[in-house]
Amino acid sequence: MRLKNYLLTSIVLLLGTCAFAQSGLQKKADNLFNKFSFVNAANTYKELISKNYNSDYAIRQLADCYAYMRNPDSAAVYYKKAVEQPNVPNQYYYNYAQALRGVKDYKESRIWLKRFKDAGGDIKEAKFLKDSDFINSIFNAKPQYFLKDINFNSKYSDFAAYEKDGNIYFASSRDEGVLTKHTYGWNEEPFLDIYVKSNNDSIVNNKFKLKGTVNSIYHEGPLTISKDGKTMYFSRNDFNKQVLGKTDEGVTNLKIYKATLVDGKWSNIEELPFNSNNYSIAHPALNSDETKLYFASDMPGGLGGTDIYFVDINSNGYGTPQNLGSPVNTNKNESFPFINSENNLFFASDGHPGLGLLDIFGTVTDENKKIISVINLGVPVNSSKDDFSFFMNEDGLSGYFASNRDGGMGSDDIYAYDRIPQLKIEGTVTDAETVSPVANATITLLDSNSKPIVTIETDENGQYDINIDRDTDYYLNVKNDDYLDSTISVTSKGIDRSVTNITANITLSPNKNKVAPITELQPIYFDFNKYDIRRDSTIELDRIVNLMMNTYPNMFIKIESHTDSRGTSSYNDILSEERAKATYEYLINKGVDPARITEYKGYGEQRLTNQCNGTVPCTEAQHQLNRRTQFIVIRMQ
Repeated sequence: MRLKNYLLTSIVLLLGTCAFAQSGLQKKADNLFNKFSFVNAANTYKELISKNYNSDYAIRQLADCYAYMRNPDSAAVYYKKAVEQPNVPNQYYYNYAQALRGVKDYKESRIWLKRFKDAGGDIKEAKFLKDSDFINSIFNAKPQYFLKDINFNSKYSDFAAYEKDGNIYFASSRDEGVLTKHTYGWNEEPFLDIYVKSNNDSIVNNKFKLKGTVNSIYHEGPLTISKDGKTMYFSRNDFNKQVLGKTDEGVTNLKIYKATLVDGKWSNIEELPFNSNNYSIAHPALNSDETKLYFASDMPGGLGGTDIYFVDINSNGYGTPQNLGSPVNTNKNESFPFINSENNLFFASDGHPGLGLLDIFGTVTDENKKIISVINLGVPVNSSKDDFSFFMNEDGLSGYFASNRDGGMGSDDIYAYDRIPQLKIEGTVTDAETVSPVANATITLLDSNSKPIVTIETDENGQYDINIDRDTDYYLNVKNDDYLDSTISVTSKGIDRSVTNITANITLSPNKNKVAPITELQPIYFDFNKYDIRRDSTIELDRIVNLMMNTYPNMFIKIESHTDSRGTSSYNDILSEERAKATYEYLINKGVDPARITEYKGYGEQRLTNQCNGTVPCTEAQHQLNRRTQFIVIRMQ
């Protein structure tokens, strides 16, 4: 009896752990997706689909992943699955049409474009007479970014915003509060300096200049800072020891310098050794583990005007600059590189197809971390003017860029953006009479046609959360053996995009007519890699036959069979089905009415009773506990 209680408790805990793990898996996939890590996101969405967890949503996200990776063949496969879903957003008709263009199925593409248009989509047919890149169409058509106001732009040039530890660093030529201004002949504005402000500061003047010796009487900015906050790389005019460097043609180039934080001030300025007096090196950006420094340069041997390069950072200093090559660099200008927390590169370019002058682009990598394509970030990040100096916070959902578009305060202005965050429904299930939390309640999310989407369980505090789509109607069905079922309707329509959580608390009324199930059915066990009924198991099986035919003539059960973790998952699924079938056949051959066995099913290695999942050493006795068939009482009358 003690063993049985342990097993049943383990099953409950395992089911709760599985639901929690799968919910965490989806969050992981969405975070990877938000950070442009499409290869890893795709693999995680596949895992969710294989577990049948929120699979409709995962299929749509997986289709988008393949589209962003320039894989129209796979994108078309999953977009086809997506458009077959009930109540799918009509945007996916458009996405499917573009993927079909990528595989040159133009006839079918036209059909789905018409479906998109008939469903109310905004479409101009002439636009699609050209074989433009399908991925750019998809990315630009799907709203990704939303601009929000900032309050620290000036009438001069402001750009290269960089957020670190609650402070915003940026380059500006405002130089307000200074009596003597040094102006740049190119645009008659003061020279650029680096400023730093907290998130709460709105009025930024000369007092907010970076403390230390980074700023000079010439240009400084953009910059990047190490994770520990003690090292800064920044751009500056070729200005060393109060001497302005110039080429034979009288041009002053840009160089990258390093500064260290000492007693709250940036000092110990060092010029990086791979700079040159003959060409510019500027716009530094560190990768996530700080082993590479990216920058822009017009050094000889590049593909165009300015290209994106990187150097390795090692214990001995710096490696040799390496050109990123195609598809990042073109025969025109690429500049302002930025690396997000997933090591995806963003940059500005006037050489890739865009909306105007400089546009901001993201990159997509393959399984080997090789950049395989670039993506125009679309509106509202890009405009018909110059858009550049992109920055993304570690959450992947917010950041800054700069633009000289119409409507700004100065020649260049900083714009803040938010990306649409994942929406989540959450709440607590409680007892209607005692108001105590109901643990292990089964919650099923259903679409507006009552089709199940995902099922999870409440935790020990009766709490749950489920990721959902925006602008969609749902139902929540809640079950627990001790309570009456409850179904409520919920909607995400009309929810502001800044909202990330919807609360839906649910109360359950106790089921006072419930008959307590017996606790006398013990599991039976199997030999390794076999489904034959063992002789010692017939004792328990014969006892169950007697209970069902004589003691409890109205008892209904179901049979659940399992394996240990050894062998492949697919093989274990088959083996457990055979064990369930063998158990079922034994009982009915002994006279049990088949109608009183509501189900016999194999679960493979999905519901282990212990830690023996292949990652830790286990004894044969421990593996034996997993090779079992269990009997679940469904009802007694």
